Amino acid sequence: MAGKRMVVTFFGQNHVRPDWRVDLSGYAFDLFFIELADDLARFGIELVRANNDEMVIDINSYADLLNAVRISSPADGFSSLCIGHIIGKSPHLDLLEDLKRAVNRIAFAPETIPPEDHNRRVCHNCGCGC
Repeated sequence: MAGKRMVVTFFGQNHVRPDWRVDLSGYAFDLFFIELADDLARFGIELVRANNDEMVIDINSYADLLNAVRISSPADGFSSLCIGHIIGKSPHLDLLEDLKRAVNRIAFAPETIPPEDHNRRVCHNCGCGC
């Protein structure tokens, strides 16, 4: 896995409701992301953060919040997957926990991620049932 690069992109968010607002620019989040990147660096994986304020997602639910965070990993053939697609149902509705689960899943088990709807015609034999 040496040389693998993953990018976490945060889309702009329009909070229609005050629920599900998560501070993605504060010290606590910065520290979380640095620790996550350092953990992956030990395995030769570079984790980078990006912002795309031109793409704005209306946040009405936790699912919308998950949709506003995308992960790409060109080495694994993923150009932009939302967290919800990667992890499925969130057990605790905790964005940091879910982001870590999604990043680790792409980093260490990308074959377990089901293909996007338009790519489901061909099964990649991971056992996902597609």
